[in-house]
Amino acid sequence: MQHAQKPILGFAAASGTGKTTLLTQLIPLLKQRGLRVGLIKHSHHSFDIDHPGKDSYRLRMAGASPVMLVSKYRYAIINEFETPEEPSLDRQLKILDQSGLDLILVEGFKAEKFPKIELHRPSLQRPLLFPDDPDIIAIASDSPVEAPESLVKLDLNRADLIARFILEHYREFK
Repeated sequence: MQHAQKPILGFAAASGTGKTTLLTQLIPLLKQRGLRVGLIKHSHHSFDIDHPGKDSYRLRMAGASPVMLVSKYRYAIINEFETPEEPSLDRQLKILDQSGLDLILVEGFKAEKFPKIELHRPSLQRPLLFPDDPDIIAIASDSPVEAPESLVKLDLNRADLIARFILEHYREFK
């Protein structure tokens, strides 16, 4: 990743495995340990962060791009792609202000080359990703999984232990 100024760690899994649920548990644990955490989430769906009837929506529909919304609490930049295409993680890293971060977590972008934790639930009957992805550094599962000893095995239901693994792995980047 050419534009990664900070360590990045991804979470890869089939839809419905619980990536977002796990991340909502992990982020507070990492923040409690003093890490400033950013996140990039890939969506396969179209989405709007502004809505019909709102001024920002009306201005964007009129053709403004980008549109920047600002309040004393947060800001958002909405930019339309001229030609719709699958986004690359590296391009998103180029856009992301990484200056105030210690770690960037990534949900999705599982086909790209960067360190990832694979989430796996055997009950969903989906194939494991690690045999075809050398960038997977650990597997978090809710049941035992046969995998090479080189891959760390984590309990998907123990966010505290996954956070500890991330903190230990993150120290290697410093």
